[in-house]
Formats: sequence, C-alpha cells, structure tokens
Amino acid sequence: MTTEEKLTPMVHGGQNYCFGCGMDNPNGLRLEFYLAEDQSVVCLVEVPERFEGPPGYVHGGVIATLLDEAMSKSVRAKGVAAMTRSMEVDYRRPVPVAQPLRIEGHLVSSEERRHNTEARILDQAGTVLATGRAVFVQVRASRMQRANPDPARSTDTI
Repeated sequence: MTTEEKLTPMVHGGQNYCFGCGMDNPNGLRLEFYLAEDQSVVCLVEVPERFEGPPGYVHGGVIATLLDEAMSKSVRAKGVAAMTRSMEVDYRRPVPVAQPLRIEGHLVSSEERRHNTEARILDQAGTVLATGRAVFVQVRASRMQRANPDPARSTDTI
C-alpha cells in the first residue's frame, strides 16, 4: 500500500462467521477489506502457514477463496447482496504463505441480477500470482440469513 492511497474500511454488521472475512470465526482467514477511491476493493494480508498446501505456499482452494472474497466484496460495495454462481481461477505462480500479499477485486459489469467481477493476488513486488473471474447473482437479503441457525450463536430473542 502506498502512502498516498486512500482506503476506507468495509465493515460487516453483527456476527460474521464467514470462513473468509468473518472476525467471529477463529478458524477462518479473517480477511479485512477496504474500498479504494476507484471503487475497487483491496485486502492486505499475510496468509498464515496453517493454510499451506505445498510446503511454503498457500493451498489452491484457499487461493480461490481469497479471489472469491475480493470479488464478492466488489459487488457488496455497490450495496448488492449476491452469491457466487460460477468462478474461474488462473493460478499463475505459487502464492507464498506468511508473506505480504495484496488482493484486489472489482466489478466489471452488471445486468439486472447478474454481476461480472474480476480479482487478482499480487506479491510485494507487484507480480500477479493468481487471477479470477466470477459471476455473482443478486439474491434477496433475507436469503443471506443462516438457513439453520445455531441457537448457541444466535443474538435473536424469541
């Protein structure tokens, strides 16, 4: 991140157990996203070694998750609740664990309920390590509620 770059934190309301961005999930990635001035989203992270696949490198499924999270946040930044319909990942180079990474995501286009997105993972030198493209479909916010809530984790009262 350069000193002149202005990033605004994106926050979730309430409890969030999302594997990617949930601060309430002690086993997840706990990613923090920021909105850039150009309306793209940015995450600055060092992926912990517990998410290693090949020795010294991030597991491919976790790489896909990083890209999916960035693309999802690019849609959410527009105030839209959406879920991944399809996603394509290009693993260009190995992604190192425990090293500073930058994840960027942006909304490419929207047509009715369909939102096309792109994301990329860069190392400290700015080398692109992985890219992704995805289609997100807008859903009613009520559909984003937990299908079978766990009463032990619920903040609702009856």
